[in-house]
Amino acid sequence: MAYAAEKLSEEKVFKDPVHRYIHVRDRAIWDLIGTKEFQRLRRIKQLGTTFLTFHGAEHSRFNHSLGVYEIVRRIIDDVFAGRPEWNDDDRLLTLCAALLHDLGHGPFSHSFEKVFDFDHEDFTNKIILGETEVNKILLKVGPGFPAKVAEIIAKTSEKKLVISLISSQIDADRMDYLQRDAYFTGVSYGHFDMERILRVMRPREDQVVIKKSGMHAVEDYIMSRYQMYWQVYFHPVSRSAEVILTKILHRAKQLFEENYAFKYDPLHFTSIFLGQVTLEDYLKLDESVILYYFQMWQEEVDSILSDLCRRFVNRNLFKFVEFDPANEYKKLAELNSLFKKAGIDPEYYLVVDSSSDLPYDFYRPGEEEERLPIHLLMKNEELRELSRESEIVDAISGKRRTDHKLYYPADYLADNSTKKNIKQQIRALLELE
Repeated sequence: MAYAAEKLSEEKVFKDPVHRYIHVRDRAIWDLIGTKEFQRLRRIKQLGTTFLTFHGAEHSRFNHSLGVYEIVRRIIDDVFAGRPEWNDDDRLLTLCAALLHDLGHGPFSHSFEKVFDFDHEDFTNKIILGETEVNKILLKVGPGFPAKVAEIIAKTSEKKLVISLISSQIDADRMDYLQRDAYFTGVSYGHFDMERILRVMRPREDQVVIKKSGMHAVEDYIMSRYQMYWQVYFHPVSRSAEVILTKILHRAKQLFEENYAFKYDPLHFTSIFLGQVTLEDYLKLDESVILYYFQMWQEEVDSILSDLCRRFVNRNLFKFVEFDPANEYKKLAELNSLFKKAGIDPEYYLVVDSSSDLPYDFYRPGEEEERLPIHLLMKNEELRELSRESEIVDAISGKRRTDHKLYYPADYLADNSTKKNIKQQIRALLELE
């Protein structure tokens, strides 16, 4: 039997808190899960620093990747199978892309990417196409198969329907992470009727569409996403931890460039700091490695690096105030000056952080990121863009919400410290007294 069609002698299942069971019958999927590159995702948290705010948020990219695979499997096996618009030859390709879509994420994902100008999708591509265990398994399906999987994840494939299952405004990726993140953070915002949405999904040539009868379930999904972003993903305490994490990595890089003599040499970071990171180096990095360095760097002579590491490890985070950069830039310049006079480096201890989200958008030609809208399938087979039928969605369509906060170390501004007058002025500007 060809490897692409090979089934396990007995179905394997993973017990899952969100989907109850994750089912695997395909030999290729089972083999991919067992690769070292996929197993590495167990050591990358799905929500980065959020565990410092919501103590249950310890789940991993591994959990999420299995969840996305399971949602896609259910859509194509239970809903799309036998429909003329769905090509069953794309089944394994779709399942592999769903399973591997987050394969290139690094430790603390987006913070890590920002500091070193990485893109996890680039690394996903390199893992799938490089000399890896994942690549060897995909090659067993066919010589061009790894490239096909990579193209789906990179959204460059001509198979738009397959792409939309994994990456669109209503896709398996979002449907899994909203429910999974709500479950592990203990909040109720991310819950919506996924069963209903799956039942009313229909394949079309270039995207998944939703039967009109399922519109209210989709409205609920979009509002769930909106609430999760502002109540969980952009939570100011998690962002404070992210700010400190980012500043630790910046400081370590700067010290390395200045030939600082580390007590604990950043061996795992050397190629990154030099801008010469290889795939092999990248795959050695996970959150346990990063946290080891943070633990050790608490003992460094450099006071900024050691202090920031102590703050992260012991959860002594920065406080914050609301801030409007457009109207308060003079205040920020004054605070910068006062921080320097107080002997506190504003580069590391006075940070503006911005959060921004666009909950739903319709197609706007020519924009940098053209979002494929959600289409409803009407009874007469006509397709209608969601916001034209839903007043709720219309009310938030195209409306970007942005929030800015100014982070600072409250303990450094205490009354009983040195340079009281300057610190009093800082506190007054921050409206702390």
